[in-house]
Formats: sequence, structure tokens, C-alpha cells
Amino acid sequence: MMLVIGIAGGTGSGKTTVVQKIVERLHTDQVTVIPQDSYYKDNSHLPLEERQELNFDHPDSIDWGLMVQQVMMLKSGNAIEQPIYSYITCTRSRETLHIEPTHVIILEGILIFSDPALRDCMDIKIFVDADADDRLSRVISRDIIERGRSVNKVLERYDKTVKPMHLQFIEPTKRYADIIVPQGGHNTVAITMLMAIIEKALLTK
Repeated sequence: MMLVIGIAGGTGSGKTTVVQKIVERLHTDQVTVIPQDSYYKDNSHLPLEERQELNFDHPDSIDWGLMVQQVMMLKSGNAIEQPIYSYITCTRSRETLHIEPTHVIILEGILIFSDPALRDCMDIKIFVDADADDRLSRVISRDIIERGRSVNKVLERYDKTVKPMHLQFIEPTKRYADIIVPQGGHNTVAITMLMAIIEKALLTK
């Protein structure tokens, strides 16, 4: 049987670290991570300038129908062709990623609890919580290094979209979580408890 775990939380909250800790503790061939970011809608029809101004923190930016469909396919024991999305061009690649079903599927993303159909696919829902200041410093580092943005652009985007979208769409979904992990992946006690819950759930599946 398959266990589907949802891991949500604000941008820069430490979701990726929590996912890595879980994957490390389980056999890697047992776990598949499905990132929400792979399912951004294709925006190749828009000029590049418009694409770069898109609000990626709004639920409407995600192709929830495709994500739910592919999760359901995995749950039914079928492989999927996961989309590949480029933050640089803000378009979906022609290539896809072949994913086989595994014992544990981890759905990861800031908005994954905002879609009721996707929530219904999850057996365990985890919200990774962090202070706004900690999240901002991680966002600045990541966006400069990984996405080639200037400090001014990052701060402008944070004030215009990241912060208001977090308050409007992400923070309220905390109420759907079965488990809240404060301080992200640095909270070793929470991670240990989390692993005990996951391992127990796997045994009873």
C-alpha cells in the first residue's frame, strides 16, 4: 500500500530540509517527492517581461487538476510523466520526468493544502512553520543564488507578493495540518516524532 504525505509551509520555511530528513531516514527507493512547483501552468504564450512578473504564490498559478490526476495515477499503481518547469523562462519544458509509484509519496509545496481535491489524496498533512524573518533571509539567499535575482528585486517581490500571499493563502491552510513542525528542518525532536508517525502509518497501511 501507498502512504501519501503532504508537506506545506511558507516560502523559505524549511520544507525542503524536512523532506530531505524524511527521505534520508527511509530507503530512497521507497520514496518519491512530487513538488508543487513542477505543476505551474505553462506561460509560454506570454511575453518574457510579463512572465517574470507572474504571481507564483497564488493558487491560480498551479495546474491542480493535473497534479491531482497524476497523484491518483500513482496511488492506482501507474507511472506518470511529471512536468518539468523552468523558473528562468517561466515555461513548461517539452521533456517530462518519468515517475514510478513507490511506498511513500511526498507532496511538497507552499499551496498544496489550498486545493481540497489534493488534500483528499493525503494520508498525513504536515505544515512547516517558521518566523517571517527567518523565511525572508532564506528567500533572499535562494533567489539570488538559484534564480539569479538582485537583492532589490527579491525584496520588492517579497513585499508585493510573497508576504501578502502568505497571509492570504498559505498561513490559513495551517488549520488542515495533522502535524505542525516549528523551526523547520532544524527541529530534530519534531523530525524524530514525525518519523515515528510515518513508520507506524507504513506498518498499518
